Amino acid sequence: MDYDEVVTTRRSVHDYADETVDRETVEAIFEEVRYAPSGYNLQPWEFLVLTDDEDRERLQEVAGGQEHVTDASAAVVVLGNEDPTAHVDRVLDDWVEKDYLPDEDAKEAVRENVEGMADMAEDERRVWTTRSTSLAAMALMNAAWSHGVASCPMEGFDAEALVEEFDIGEGYEPVMLVTLGYPADDADDVENARKFRRPVDEIVHFGEFDPVADGEGEQAATTPATGDD
Repeated sequence: MDYDEVVTTRRSVHDYADETVDRETVEAIFEEVRYAPSGYNLQPWEFLVLTDDEDRERLQEVAGGQEHVTDASAAVVVLGNEDPTAHVDRVLDDWVEKDYLPDEDAKEAVRENVEGMADMAEDERRVWTTRSTSLAAMALMNAAWSHGVASCPMEGFDAEALVEEFDIGEGYEPVMLVTLGYPADDADDVENARKFRRPVDEIVHFGEFDPVADGEGEQAATTPATGDD
């Protein structure tokens, strides 16, 4: 698909076909996900992909019993590493090798900045990793749809229970869950009319921030939506 088709036709799908998304397709999707941007290119994301029925049932238990966790072919736990320095050496060595940094002194200066981020309070580091990891999660959903695989982002889960159930090490933030699978032929998420989207002239502010109060955007009620939830 062309990019505009991907972003305008992607849906958050809850109803999946029985067809399995094979591992080759999943790996091809993540091959594209890894190009997502992140602060200092530190790539603080990890993805736990669950395809076995038993594993998805375990995940369903910590996700409020939501049925699409087990109906989907795969469920992905999107994790953010709260340590900004986890991959900093490889990242900065690459910067020097490719002339993004002029020399080792410049590399050390950037490294000091990253180490300073590691000293942030825990809540600040959680915000940092959530920002970058969310970019990768959106890349995952768009990449999946470009391969014909539907997805659904989920924030309804018990993070502490998830960490314990899947023995996730300390320092990783469960940012969201994403289900992956081929949509059912009669999936309402795909067949129904598109859900409401606020128009560009309501959400974009040039030069001055002047938000539109709820109910004031009359054009919003008649402007066709071009996305999904």
